[in-house]
Amino acid sequence: MRSDAVKTGMQQAPHRSLFNALGMTKEELEKPLVGIVSSYNEIVPGHMNLDKIVEAVKLGVAMAGGTPVVFPAIAVCDGIAMGHIGMKYSLVTR
Repeated sequence: MRSDAVKTGMQQAPHRSLFNALGMTKEELEKPLVGIVSSYNEIVPGHMNLDKIVEAVKLGVAMAGGTPVVFPAIAVCDGIAMGHIGMKYSLVTR
């Protein structure tokens, strides 16, 4: 499986130690790691519900035999960025 590139072999021992530091078990590391991107945060009103969706996706990944791994994506609220210098930077996040 593709995620073995960061989990299997002597050279990946440091990687495994970091996964273990995250609380992952040996059993979880034997399964494919499945990345779930999330732009959930507490400043973009339209993203406030994404944590609930992410939890449902994580459950689905686990039920299908994978180990879910959530990682962040940048998120900017145009409404909050408008009217000051921040509005010059919102489009680069897309």
